[in-house]
Amino acid sequence: MKNRGKKSPSPMDSQESESELEAPELRRLESFLKWICINDQSNPYRASLSCLIFFIFAIAVPLASHFALSCSDCDEDHQRPFHVVVQLSLSAVAMLSFLSLSLWLRLFGFNRFLFLDKLSKASPRVRAEYSRQLQRSKELICLFVVPCFMAEAAYKMWWYITAAKQIPYYTNNMYLSYITSCTLELCSWLYRTSIFFFVCVLFRLICCLQMIRLEDFASVFHRETDVGTILVLHLGLRRTFTIISHRFRAFILLSLILVTASQFISLLMTTTAKAHVNLSKAGQLALCSISLVTGLFICLRSAAKITHKAQSITCLAAKWHVSAVVSTFDDLDNKMTPTAAIIESNSDDEDGDEDDLDDAKLMPVFADTISFQKRQALVIYLRNNKAGITVYGFMVDRTWLKSIFAIELALFLWLLNKTVGIS
Repeated sequence: MKNRGKKSPSPMDSQESESELEAPELRRLESFLKWICINDQSNPYRASLSCLIFFIFAIAVPLASHFALSCSDCDEDHQRPFHVVVQLSLSAVAMLSFLSLSLWLRLFGFNRFLFLDKLSKASPRVRAEYSRQLQRSKELICLFVVPCFMAEAAYKMWWYITAAKQIPYYTNNMYLSYITSCTLELCSWLYRTSIFFFVCVLFRLICCLQMIRLEDFASVFHRETDVGTILVLHLGLRRTFTIISHRFRAFILLSLILVTASQFISLLMTTTAKAHVNLSKAGQLALCSISLVTGLFICLRSAAKITHKAQSITCLAAKWHVSAVVSTFDDLDNKMTPTAAIIESNSDDEDGDEDDLDDAKLMPVFADTISFQKRQALVIYLRNNKAGITVYGFMVDRTWLKSIFAIELALFLWLLNKTVGIS
């Protein structure tokens, strides 16, 4: 009767206490989603509001800027020959990012989308690393968006100030019209660039969080365990990588196509014989290209990096198997040089930059408690079931990136041959 008033901690309470580390960082990322009005897609009113804001800043403002502010009578330095390419490129990638992000949030929610719903089962080290990566993602967004926005704002203000009375205006007050137009154009640029870069950083964040899980998984080879446990953990990781690949494969492929098309159209326009390119004309085009290429580079690098880490598990398992075999034969021969001594002899050559997946040390001797057949079966399984990020069946690894680079280089040289005339 005395214990009736005491309440035992529920699983929800333990999960809430375990997620206190990453709660502030999650709130900051969710506040960014609220800023671009893509937070709650389950509410029809908020979903309609987000679609309306997207239509205004990604479609209406660029169209109005192109047709209403066309400065064909301006001097040569204030004409905008690349304005159409810039607006179409930014609007295309913004539409892709908006549709993808809206679909993901409506189907999964933010926590489940980032796989934070399974964080309660992770170790304290993994949760601490999760919190650090969330903070790092917020800093990365600010580190890129803020300098680019300042450069875009400087260009827009220069264009409106130096081309005053040449640019059309539609109110009685010319300066009020210019300030309104400049503000809307800057908000449109910031909205489209931020949403595309935010999705790219989200993909990087998910990859970094899974790499933390991979490093935690690598520690199972350093302690005595059975093959069944290792197999179950690896199957869980492969399933997670498959889910990530299915969610992002369309975004990565379409981003690659859109960015490639944008860059080649820009190259075609800037290398023709009639093109007069200078900083005042092509500055906005260069800034757009930097934004798109940087976002695509973040996605491809993150995918290739996590694929490399996932495939390093096979090497780690093979080393674990070899260490156990060496230790077993050392015991049979009654030699005084066990595997532990080999580990100590190799520990003097460490550089301090290696992790658990890429180190050059042998494994502990207690791995020989598992039978040879089980270890061999696990190594064969890992060799034939490589994990990683895929795009419609193609593994996004370094070989895939080299192939993409070779194709892009071939198209680049072919286009230069058509415009400049390379013999």
